[in-house]
Amino acid sequence: MADFKVAEYRKRMDGALAALKSEFGGLRTGRANAGLLDGIHVNAYGSEVPLNQVGSVSVPEARMLMVSVWDKTMVAAVEKALRQSTLGLNPITDGQTLRIPMPPLTEERRRDLAKVAGTYSENAKIAVRNVRRDAMDTLKKMEKDSEISEDEHKAHSNDVQKATDAVIADIEKALEHKSKEIMQV
Repeated sequence: MADFKVAEYRKRMDGALAALKSEFGGLRTGRANAGLLDGIHVNAYGSEVPLNQVGSVSVPEARMLMVSVWDKTMVAAVEKALRQSTLGLNPITDGQTLRIPMPPLTEERRRDLAKVAGTYSENAKIAVRNVRRDAMDTLKKMEKDSEISEDEHKAHSNDVQKATDAVIADIEKALEHKSKEIMQV
């Protein structure tokens, strides 16, 4: 009998959920969060490098981020990268430190961010459904090639569907949580 492991497909589905949570980390809420700057890349030494490779990010207070740049020749490049990001940040340079006040979000901007979160979650659901389709295609092929019986096919299909439903529910919960966080004033 052939070996079909639902756990392998579940792991791929969980990967989509993890990617979604990572994307949510980059969405701005009213509070400062060091993970907000994870997606920012700085033009340093002739190549694009993540911000955390040229300085350290800290959160000294609820509405302030601070970036301590290690090489003083990189301060201007870091400031430029922050200003050009889609986050709408306005850093204040103080020697090798950049203070980034987090302006309060307008109601319209909160709604826009909630829509972006919804788009991210929809993309994650599509990824999960694609994994489910792969699993179902594999099961069909295995049954056609007589590697598994019709009953085994049905049992595995049910397991794959349960895994899919569970991950989709987790995605919905994550979206609900992030939307509440964004809309909170």
